[in-house]
Amino acid sequence: MASLRCISGLFGARLPKPRNLDNPISKTLPKYSSSWKIVSQMADLPTQLALSPTSSLKIQKGDITKWFVDGSSDAIVNPANERMLGGGGADGAIHRAAGPELVAACYKVPEVRPGIRCPTGEARITQGFKLPAAHVIHTVGPIYDVDSNPEASLKSAYANCLSLAKENNVQYIAFPAISCGVFGYPYDEAATVAISTVKEFGKDLKEVSGVHVLLHVQIELFHRPD
Repeated sequence: MASLRCISGLFGARLPKPRNLDNPISKTLPKYSSSWKIVSQMADLPTQLALSPTSSLKIQKGDITKWFVDGSSDAIVNPANERMLGGGGADGAIHRAAGPELVAACYKVPEVRPGIRCPTGEARITQGFKLPAAHVIHTVGPIYDVDSNPEASLKSAYANCLSLAKENNVQYIAFPAISCGVFGYPYDEAATVAISTVKEFGKDLKEVSGVHVLLHVQIELFHRPD
């Protein structure tokens, strides 16, 4: 099985800017790094932050619809709705960029209940079609004020995307800010869930050589080879 080399996230693609860009990062990263500096301007954010002796974070901006690595073993994550037939925000942007073939492929995904192809917290995979990335992994995040346990549901969404990526020999994967748009999940809380889930998943996957998660900027986690 090919290694899951790089998990990349584009938090903030086509989504509202967080109320305070510094807060989500400053509240989240110190939990994983004992030494780093916060730079207030996005352009001056540090390019690399230590997470552990074998990993680090890189922060930069990006557009998930344009993201790809090699066009064959890469995937972007679509923050879908349970019908999987397109919507607003990043979901709509991804469908527009992929072309009508994507919604046609989504129609073919079996319904688990009438009108529901991907329940909250689960994930499904299709081709990327006109996107530069080879695959789209669709997941449904929780509606923050409606879900009885939004943290567990969001963690499940990230974990299931990562598991599905490995099952399909995806080596590179890009995440949007799942649930941080109209679903109302606070950016700082979402960043904590995303990073902790990625770190937990990485501990079980010695094959992981890179992970990035983006919070209106991009956070990259690299596993350095021994």
